[in-house]
Amino acid sequence: MDITLSRLFEAAVVAQTNEVALVDAPNRATFAGGTPQRYTWQQLGEAVIDCATSLQLLGVKPGTRVAIQLPNIVELPILILACSQLGAVAVPFPVQHRAHELRHGFETAGVTVAVSGNRPDRPDQMDVMAAIADDFSATVASIDPAYDGEVLDCRPLPPVDGAVSEVPSPHVPADSDATICWTSGTTGTPKGVPRTHAMWGETARFQVDALGLTEADNILCPFPLVNMAGIGGLLVPWLMSNSRLVLHQPLDLPTFLGQIQSERITYTVAPPPLLNMLIRNEDMLANVDVSSLRIITSGSAPLDPWMIEGWEARGIQICNAFGSNEGVSLLSTRATVPDPAQRARLFPAPDRPGVEARIVDLQTGAEITEVGQPGELLFAGPTVFTGYLGSDGSEFLDGWFRSGDIFEWATPTSGAARQPPTGDAEPRLLRFVDRAKDIIIRGGMNISAAEVEALVSTHPGVAECAVVGYPDPDLGERVGVFVVAAPDADPPDLDAVVATMREAEVASYKLPEKLELIDALPRNPVGKVVKPELRAAWRTDAQE
Repeated sequence: MDITLSRLFEAAVVAQTNEVALVDAPNRATFAGGTPQRYTWQQLGEAVIDCATSLQLLGVKPGTRVAIQLPNIVELPILILACSQLGAVAVPFPVQHRAHELRHGFETAGVTVAVSGNRPDRPDQMDVMAAIADDFSATVASIDPAYDGEVLDCRPLPPVDGAVSEVPSPHVPADSDATICWTSGTTGTPKGVPRTHAMWGETARFQVDALGLTEADNILCPFPLVNMAGIGGLLVPWLMSNSRLVLHQPLDLPTFLGQIQSERITYTVAPPPLLNMLIRNEDMLANVDVSSLRIITSGSAPLDPWMIEGWEARGIQICNAFGSNEGVSLLSTRATVPDPAQRARLFPAPDRPGVEARIVDLQTGAEITEVGQPGELLFAGPTVFTGYLGSDGSEFLDGWFRSGDIFEWATPTSGAARQPPTGDAEPRLLRFVDRAKDIIIRGGMNISAAEVEALVSTHPGVAECAVVGYPDPDLGERVGVFVVAAPDADPPDLDAVVATMREAEVASYKLPEKLELIDALPRNPVGKVVKPELRAAWRTDAQE
């Protein structure tokens, strides 16, 4: 795909000049400071040129690695687009990253320019960023013109003495790097994931086509614009569809629901626990107008069929997405997987040009083609990156990206009996099983943590949960579950959860044998549950 982010943006500005393009969250002042902004496409075009001019004065040119650490405020997409305008590489960091992660990122990515700003919760943010930039001889700039730190070279950004009419655009090749994002870091140090303009374009085109996004859509973005979910799932599709992007950060439920109503949102994304909670809370939904919504995409964990059915009874389609910064991109929609129960776990095999998926045996690497045999998902195609920064190439097997996720082949009629395909008429589907690292081995039996989590979540007293293995001298591991209780519900105990699972006629070896109630699950900067922390807690208990 011969496009770049700057070309998509320029085309959108021309096509939608006076239409609203980008909107801040109304509660911006609570998490970032400043007044909420609202840009038309023309105004946004001017702001991006202004920002690009500022970056040029800081020495940014084609190929420059520009670190950005901001929450979801309009300056974040403006900076990403300004980098694209100059042929530079945007390196966005999650706002949760602190000095340790920033130092690693600056060194790994070769950052020479950095942009950030203080926040109410982090009044020292600019001083931290400036100190790290100084250590790496990088230039630092603040989006806050009032920043009075001690770093002499720190400049306000943007604007610079008013708007500038034109910035030369190098129109870099589509196969040049547009961004460097960071793996979620549930284990080890986050790895840098370079992605080209063409990779982002291919990922976005798939989303736009499958979801039917057009210039008439109003997109609500509650995911940070720092990774695949935010950039590939929302930012670039917004540019490609010439629609309206409404920002949200952090997840604040009253504000989120209020934006759906006031901005007439037609498409958004939301984590499964939030969708579960809302569809169970009829009183809350009755007090907000969600009639404009036509699609919600969710993912990162298996969805509950009852949740999909509940939203679709309201006329809102729930799509199931599975993706990664590295370029895995699967989407299950009403058109491709009509049955909500199947859509909760099944994805159509890729049928886009050049995109392929394979399943291989975890031990031997041999390809698996039979239905119902789990193995690691391998992915290849124009959406897939070429390797982590500084990598030895071990993330690939014969040119295929090793996802670290366990899938199996399925068909619409395979079901529990795991029958083989009956002919060409039955489409091949991919069934998510679990992360390779989330398989619990109890007495030689493999147990999917994701499967048990989906079952535990059916208990009305469970808001969300995480299933992990804990050490056992006889069986190796046993199944344990950390539970966050649902609001206004009696907290479930182990017996209640086991009873719920027995009603579903689950094999006994999958039943949890330990339950701990916690206030919140530990999550990394992009929202994934950090299971090593949970495992470590129980390992410590076992040693005491």
